[in-house]
Amino acid sequence: MSKKQFKAQSKRLLDLMINSVYTHKEIFLREIISNASDALDKLCYKALTDETVGMARADFAIQIIRDEDGRTLTISDNGIGMTKEELENNLGTIAKSGSLDFKQGLADEDMPETEEGAGKPIDVIGQFGVGFYSAFMVSDKVRVVTKAYGSEEAWAWESEGADGYTISPAEKAGVGTDIIMQIKPDGEDENYSRFLQEHGLSALVRKYSDYIRYPIQMEVTRSRPVEKPEGESEEQKSPPEMESYTLTETLNSMVPIWQRNKNEVTADDLSAFYAEKFHDFEPPVKSIQVDAEGAVSYKALLFVPARAGYDYYTKDYQRGLALYSSGVLIMDKCGDLVSEHFRFVRGVVDSPDLSLNISRELLQHDRQLKVIAGNIEKKIRNELLKLQKDERESYEKFFAQFGLQLKYGMIGEFGKEKDSLKDLLLFASSESDKLTTLAEYRARMKDEQKDIYYATGESAKVIEALPQAERLREKGYEILYFTHEVDEFVAQTLREYDEKPLKSVNRDELGLESEEEKQAVQKQEEESGDLLTFVKEAVGGSVGQVKLSHKLRSQPVCLTAGGGLSFEMEKYLSTIQPDGGVRADRILELNAEHPVFERLKSLQSENPDKAKDYAKILYHQAALMAGLPVEDPTEHAKLIFKLME
Repeated sequence: MSKKQFKAQSKRLLDLMINSVYTHKEIFLREIISNASDALDKLCYKALTDETVGMARADFAIQIIRDEDGRTLTISDNGIGMTKEELENNLGTIAKSGSLDFKQGLADEDMPETEEGAGKPIDVIGQFGVGFYSAFMVSDKVRVVTKAYGSEEAWAWESEGADGYTISPAEKAGVGTDIIMQIKPDGEDENYSRFLQEHGLSALVRKYSDYIRYPIQMEVTRSRPVEKPEGESEEQKSPPEMESYTLTETLNSMVPIWQRNKNEVTADDLSAFYAEKFHDFEPPVKSIQVDAEGAVSYKALLFVPARAGYDYYTKDYQRGLALYSSGVLIMDKCGDLVSEHFRFVRGVVDSPDLSLNISRELLQHDRQLKVIAGNIEKKIRNELLKLQKDERESYEKFFAQFGLQLKYGMIGEFGKEKDSLKDLLLFASSESDKLTTLAEYRARMKDEQKDIYYATGESAKVIEALPQAERLREKGYEILYFTHEVDEFVAQTLREYDEKPLKSVNRDELGLESEEEKQAVQKQEEESGDLLTFVKEAVGGSVGQVKLSHKLRSQPVCLTAGGGLSFEMEKYLSTIQPDGGVRADRILELNAEHPVFERLKSLQSENPDKAKDYAKILYHQAALMAGLPVEDPTEHAKLIFKLME
């Protein structure tokens, strides 16, 4: 029996397969089990067309046999098996895939009736013919014993790596294939023994192969109390002795919940799966099941959590959905499947139509993935809108946790998603204690109202006290309360809703005055021009403009922002760049109808120094009402004390 050489560029290529293609060594178990599943698929398919096979789907299984003392791990299947020629072709040539050949051979055939339905081809996972060689990442030697269906001969393929392989006759009772791996000794940087331990193998099967269609079985050790002799009195009873026993246990669930018909899955089933899969024992606020067929077929099960996880708003949080291909886990978190603004969504996507790369660890960036991601995006949005409409209390709880994410999604990428997300937003308002959508605000607008009004501040209480909102309240116009730093950016990004401009109480001219009122204020400004100039000079360079106000009613003064930057934007940007010198233009507005204005006017001629002090105090008070800090608190205090003398 002479050693044969691999037909590919053996040493270099095999080294690449072992050391470069796969990121994690534990992937080998997924690959070997996937190959076993493919072998079972082939014989199962043959059984549908050939009665002489004599096996039903329930007869097929994958066995895991571990020998810790001998350091061998065996993966055994009773699938189609391989002939000597197939061993030579499939294992003697790196990157030769028997599964791909089988799948291509079915392409032009009529599909028989299967349990999954008429005309559905058998899904085979292996396409590249390199998964088998991942065994060498954890093994010093690999032995394959196989017997093909319909053959009386069994053959053994054996290799220690790139130096070559041997093929020799062997003995095997039934059809199928045994992969026997001689696990490497432990090293300083790698604990290979974990691949021989019951708990570690069980965990890997559940992680990567839980939804393989056939039972994956392994002998496991359990414990139970030793039975006590009958007639023993209560006084004689001691703590129960435990004895160990073994049994063969199926490690995988086989049929994933997302593959079942919707009418077969209860809300309790979904909650139980969510809790087990994502370790969150608070039921999700929304479960979304998707069964899509067409150019790209896939099934998805998505969850909207009821609350944000402890790490959600940290840089360590990683978005993404678990991605499966025909029940085999490809990526634990595929970020390309869910957008940043929906990063809170958890779930799984399973598709047989994905174009995988050679290691099956990553996806090739292709049309199928983009189609799935686009469909999921629309589905999430529509389901959230439905939740908002039908279960408002639940939606408001969700929004309290993740509304900020939606708002940042609005302003991200220069407002690319603003039209998609705008109807998902909720805001407090002057209308009631309940939150409102922009659509609901729009529906409540008075007939003569031209704009959507909003005001920014640290809280609803602060906003309610804003002097510049008095005119709006007088007219009975609703005001949206923007209490978060991002809200102002949302308004600037959106600009309008349903053809109604968004106007800021804090900065914009509201346009509520009549023509007569405009003319009256203009006349007053002309008459008070000297006083306005005096006030501006008194407060130094703190304000860019001093003018008479159209907004004020009971208050003597207010401060509004001019230009493109609001006070809320200024506060936010200052937290990012404390020394950046970012500052909104300040406009000091005075109420010409207020007694304080008349007092200031008389002091200008009677006592200019005192008038300057009044002007500074008015500016400081306006800044405080606008939620801005007084630039020099000590000076402000001295002015107040001086006034009290």
